[in-house]
Amino acid sequence: MEEEIVKNKLNIKKVVIIAIILIAIVILFFVLSAIFKNRANDKTNLVINNNNVTSRLKNDIIIEDDIIYLSRQDIQNFFDKYIYEDEKYNQIITTSDKKIASIPFDEKIIEINGAKKQLNATIKKVDDTIYLPISEMHDVYDIEITYIKDSNTITMDSLDREQKKAYAVKNISIKAKPSAFSMTVDKVKKGNWLIYISTDEKGWAKVRTEQGKVGFVKESKLTNFVTIRDSMEDKSIIEGKVNLSWDYFSEYAKAPDRTNTTIQGVNVVSPSFFYIDKNGDFKENVGDQGEKYIKWANSNGYKVWPMISNTIAGIDTTSKIMNDYKLRKDLIEKIVNVCVKYNLDGINVDFENMKKEDIDLYSRFIIELTPRIKEIGLAISVDVTAPDGADNWSMCFDRNVIGNVADYIVFMAYDQYGVGSNKPGTTAGYNWVETSLKKFVTTEEIDSNKVILGIPFYTRLWSEKDDKVLSKVVDMNEIDETIPKDVERKWNDTLKQYYVEYEDELYTRKMWIEDINSLKEKLSLVKKYNIGGVASWEKDKEIPDVWKVIEEELNN
Repeated sequence: MEEEIVKNKLNIKKVVIIAIILIAIVILFFVLSAIFKNRANDKTNLVINNNNVTSRLKNDIIIEDDIIYLSRQDIQNFFDKYIYEDEKYNQIITTSDKKIASIPFDEKIIEINGAKKQLNATIKKVDDTIYLPISEMHDVYDIEITYIKDSNTITMDSLDREQKKAYAVKNISIKAKPSAFSMTVDKVKKGNWLIYISTDEKGWAKVRTEQGKVGFVKESKLTNFVTIRDSMEDKSIIEGKVNLSWDYFSEYAKAPDRTNTTIQGVNVVSPSFFYIDKNGDFKENVGDQGEKYIKWANSNGYKVWPMISNTIAGIDTTSKIMNDYKLRKDLIEKIVNVCVKYNLDGINVDFENMKKEDIDLYSRFIIELTPRIKEIGLAISVDVTAPDGADNWSMCFDRNVIGNVADYIVFMAYDQYGVGSNKPGTTAGYNWVETSLKKFVTTEEIDSNKVILGIPFYTRLWSEKDDKVLSKVVDMNEIDETIPKDVERKWNDTLKQYYVEYEDELYTRKMWIEDINSLKEKLSLVKKYNIGGVASWEKDKEIPDVWKVIEEELNN
């Protein structure tokens, strides 16, 4: 009996101890919750598109005179990874999908897509940190900004994203995690609204309260779901794969007359309408014949993405433009103007032979041009060379940036051995093309759907004698009449093309042939790497059968 009494006392003691521990845990929970809540209220919270990103802020948010300032580093992190300080003109340049804005350091003014607007604040510096008045820049990033004073929270919502509201069926607690035992982050009274985000498979809805708190509640406790803003999705630039044909004619020639002709399978044509001259002036070569060309293309369902070239400008003039924001801006304005003037569908930027040290500034040009082109609903494609090669030919392109910003990046997969080569070689060997293409997708981390493979409708006839090497371009449609009929064509399975070598009374001749067979092999890479399409250089160099082959391979 005595033992049983002792045993009961011990059990009671254990129960009391457990109860005390549980009470202590509850008290600690509420104390810690209060501490964290106070800390959260001390620090301005930032919620972007229904995600609380406060912990990711690199600098505190500043709010002065109802102006919200966000640091340059945070704008770079959340809105514009390419935000740029232009020291020459003492300004910040920032871009979004369809906007480019310049903001001087010492003026209450902003210029957005060429239009100036007064601001209520300037850029400020705090301990060498640059802060921008983001509440004055909502038009640039197309966002809605709200400051909720009671919870010291700022919400920023992209206006092109869908937004839904729901209402509380009864008084509810919003949990930090989808669990009834999770900490409460906010309380919502019956009939109050919440931003509805999504629902998981267990019925927990992710929501945002009027106080800007993001958390979870059972969807069954919500009612009257209403879409208050629809998502705005851009239309596809091209249905299916791009099949582009460059249509080159010099600045002294007129556009070709394509009346009563069609090009099988092609959906984009790129005539050489525009160029920069040696003085850096933007020139056009459209004229009456060019306007007829555009009408012909439109009547046949072809998109028109004219090419703009820097070949005549040369390396130094191009460098001068790239190194000056105002010169870049002037060039961009002229490009936009001709796009509107001729009702074009896009633009193809073909800048080659540039200084390696201008690599970032050429990227700036594409970064600044792209939103202006997209603003008017057009496509932008940018031509680049293979990733490995000479400084001014290959190393002058930041393919990752260009591929990320532009709609398409066009890999000109030819001139593996070109006019400057001191030894004979193929124009576009399969192994070289594939290795380079793989780098675009893997090393350069470009979305494969944005990569267009440029293929050649030409090759070179190489002539060797006494260590002297010469070459001349031979169009695809001239190959059969160039090679003597009795010369054997040998298949090279590495290059995936036929090779010929023969001697005449003057030279040893060599040619790596570009024909239907070699093109088929290169075209197979479109499917293998799931890239965006093909561009062919250039119209009128081909044999008729190539168009059928390209179409079949792209639809394979």
